[in-house]
Amino acid sequence: MNTERIFALDIGTRSIVGLILSYKEDHYTVEKIIQKDHKSRAMLDGQIHHVPAVAELIIEIKEEFEQCYGSLTTVSVAAAGRALITSQARFDLPLSKNQNLSQQDILHMELQAVQLAQEKAAQDENSHHYHCVGYSVLHYMIDGQNIGSLEDQKGDTASVAIIATFLPRIVIESLIASLKRAGLSMGALTLEPIAAINVLIPASMRKLNIALVDIGAGTSDIAITNDGTVVAYGMVPIAGDEITECLSEHFILDFPLAEETKRKIQTSNTLVISDILGFENEVSRDEMVEALRPSAEKLAVAISEEIMRLNNQNSPKAVMLVGGGSLTPLLPELLSRKLNLPSSRVAVRGIEAVQGLTFRDSITEGPEFITPVGIAIAAKKSPIKYVTVTLNGHEVRLFEVKQLLISDALLAGGIKFSNMQGTPAPAKMIMLNSQKLTIPGGEGQPPVIQLNGLPAQINDPIRPGDDIIIQQGEQGQPFTTRIRDILEEESLDIEVEINRSSYVVKKEIRVNGVVQSPDYELEDRDSVKFNKNLSYFEVIRQAGIDIQKNESKPFRLILDGKRTFFPQWDARVKVNHLPLRPEFLSGEVKQNDVIEVKGHSKPTAALLLTELALPAHHKIEVSFNGDLIVLNQPSAIIFRNNEPLKGEDSLIYDEELIIHKSSAREFVFQDVFRYSDWQPPTGTTGKVVIQKNGVHASLDEPIKTGDVLELYVK
Repeated sequence: MNTERIFALDIGTRSIVGLILSYKEDHYTVEKIIQKDHKSRAMLDGQIHHVPAVAELIIEIKEEFEQCYGSLTTVSVAAAGRALITSQARFDLPLSKNQNLSQQDILHMELQAVQLAQEKAAQDENSHHYHCVGYSVLHYMIDGQNIGSLEDQKGDTASVAIIATFLPRIVIESLIASLKRAGLSMGALTLEPIAAINVLIPASMRKLNIALVDIGAGTSDIAITNDGTVVAYGMVPIAGDEITECLSEHFILDFPLAEETKRKIQTSNTLVISDILGFENEVSRDEMVEALRPSAEKLAVAISEEIMRLNNQNSPKAVMLVGGGSLTPLLPELLSRKLNLPSSRVAVRGIEAVQGLTFRDSITEGPEFITPVGIAIAAKKSPIKYVTVTLNGHEVRLFEVKQLLISDALLAGGIKFSNMQGTPAPAKMIMLNSQKLTIPGGEGQPPVIQLNGLPAQINDPIRPGDDIIIQQGEQGQPFTTRIRDILEEESLDIEVEINRSSYVVKKEIRVNGVVQSPDYELEDRDSVKFNKNLSYFEVIRQAGIDIQKNESKPFRLILDGKRTFFPQWDARVKVNHLPLRPEFLSGEVKQNDVIEVKGHSKPTAALLLTELALPAHHKIEVSFNGDLIVLNQPSAIIFRNNEPLKGEDSLIYDEELIIHKSSAREFVFQDVFRYSDWQPPTGTTGKVVIQKNGVHASLDEPIKTGDVLELYVK
């Protein structure tokens, strides 16, 4: 097998490192490394600010390699981790009644949270052109409470909080421009943190929560692994230059000399330095380390705080330090203390730790070359490509740092997913017994997605050349809401037994003052009046039994100014075979109650006189000339408001009555003429005969029941 050579560049803030890596039968060899410092501030925080100056330095490195290895036309490069932007966002979704969240709903929420994070990052950086290189869910929440999964959960509001990482497109464009100016094309592209992770943390280890920190000159780049992938990237603007400036100030050294002195600390116990005044001083390594302690402490604090932020305020299992700044004295010890980790869990890793890698004898091993080696190996093992797809008829280019999904194309294409969701139907506002109710409208439908003409989901993977179409979801339709839908079913109708007959008691419902059935369809701003609790009195009346509220009280009258009770005429109500006291007639009827009602008797004036043992009349029955005659005279009269009552007149509860009693006189013979149509005969003469019981009598003769009276002319 022929040896394959890879040309790679690590374009940093302070310098550019180039290397030639040979590859043969799964083994890598570092052939040559060239490091050159920038002659001016052409780079700032990983972003190329002066393309010609960067291109000039690339040309120098390229030409030096070409003297040994011939013409070089392609190169592998990395986008600086310090150019990555990390942003957190939270998306809240109000939930309708009985709404269950599906896995697709949750993915939609995550995507909208990522878009919020992208908008936040764009606002901070004044740019709207980003590649999302990954995101991780920090929390799922229901009504503000953390929960493991949102699937099939219920509540008022579902939330998802994410942390997402974005790469400004200008970083890639400026890289391509600098390479083109140097006569090179981009053979492969990766991210600096991914390059370092690929060579130091194999895939089998990425299930562990590990932090990789690449400490350069101007910035310290951080990547966090967990669950088999890189979950977050970050950067702090403090790195090796902070240490150099500390030495420069403490020992009054020119910055380049301070940088040179910093590098010698690792190999020398005593250093001779010349300050800017020309004095030479011999300084021990321990003295230098103590002088650096404040800056090392500041660097450790900044790195540990960013690690905790990216890792959801949890310490990782281990920390790997790479880059030239990782050689800062005391740094591993300080980091382990800040992160509450054993000292053995924070370590500096150099290229000697890379498996399957050897070096030519002239090459110095160290942590500063991890990233350049990682870039070259990543170019062979896992190069990142630009992928072009079509989204709604327009080409979209994506940065392939992972398996790309339709959601990634939407992000890259600038389509705001929340605008594609169908809007819900307007809610209805209902008044129920003076209580405001809001009845939400139907949910809007999710957008319709097609991938290469076939129905697709937002999390479906995509490949170069795919055609994606997304259409806005349909608007929600108003729900048909009946009165029974807003009331408890058991409160509508109840079954009871009244006087051994079954009754279904229907409660009256009024909508805008009109009686309606429970199946009435409600409209916006309807006013519903509904008495949920019916009293025993209302149910008895509804069953057709004429009972007054006061009928359950003992029947009474005011007779001649004196209140008199007549319990024999009282109404009686029993519930479940137990007497119901009058004051509880307004109590609430329950399902399956057994009610017994004995209404008031209907007392009359005649019945009252009977109860008082006062005969209304004195009467006798006699026989007059063979006819039965009844003679009658009043003995007691009842007056209401000075008006005499007839015997059949009904009496009213608690009314005032006056009773007039008269002394009955004896009936005499002549009284029968008032009750008989007898007339004396005309045209005849003779003697008038008057007899009582066959004996001669007079017209003023007293008579009594059973007497036989006769009167005739003889």
